[in-house]
Amino acid sequence: MKTISKYPISVFLTAALWTVCLINVPETPLNDVTLIDKWTHIVMFMALCLAIWHEWRQNHKGEKTDWCRLLLWAWLMPLLMGGAVELVQAYCTGGRRTGDWIDVVANAIGCTLALVAGAAITWKNQKRS
Repeated sequence: MKTISKYPISVFLTAALWTVCLINVPETPLNDVTLIDKWTHIVMFMALCLAIWHEWRQNHKGEKTDWCRLLLWAWLMPLLMGGAVELVQAYCTGGRRTGDWIDVVANAIGCTLALVAGAAITWKNQKRS
């Protein structure tokens, strides 16, 4: 419960991401956009990582940044979760969804973009203090 109260946006986005990745995807006009699925993965995982990063910084104001812990929770864990999502899609959805390793690459791109942005903001804020 402590995690939910300290990281409500991150918990919500994690649950939403799992839900979106496991439900059947309806046909939309956006299906004609080249690589729309990959762009969606980039945005979803970037948003999740940025939310974790932001909430972590809010919960640890005034403390020295623990870069190892922050990288573990705001970059590596979402990245591993992205791989787990693809495995669940491949093996646990009864053929309704398929796992795609290129989606894992897109997830990694989103996580890494968030890492760069989060680190830059954190570094800038620390310099200012």
